[in-house]
Amino acid sequence: MISAIIAILVGVLAASPMIIAKKPNAKELIDKITPFQGWIGIVLTFWGAWGIIQSILSLTSFSTFWIVALLVYLVEFIVGFILGYGLISKYLLEKNETAKEKGQQLRMKLLKYQVPAGFILIILGVLTIIL
Repeated sequence: MISAIIAILVGVLAASPMIIAKKPNAKELIDKITPFQGWIGIVLTFWGAWGIIQSILSLTSFSTFWIVALLVYLVEFIVGFILGYGLISKYLLEKNETAKEKGQQLRMKLLKYQVPAGFILIILGVLTIIL
């Protein structure tokens, strides 16, 4: 349940450019969360990675819930990386130019998927609550 709520909230943060374009009054609420976007992204990256590992280790059968949970963790990991890349780059990749450059290239490829991934995360979070 906590993972589903986190997925919905972070999905809203990731999809915020589109949400603000459609509903300008949502900008005030989203602007309160935006300063923490990098830290939220870093935590979500590790949360997603841990969830992927736990899902694979706890695999006993392919159920609908297991597949949805794995998808939630995969999308959380991707969205977390996109949102937290600024801080990841600042603290982990600062001293290694090659790693920094490759990380930036990967982020640029993934950036166009931020808003769709945000909406997918919202849908998966709601689906997790329903299941």
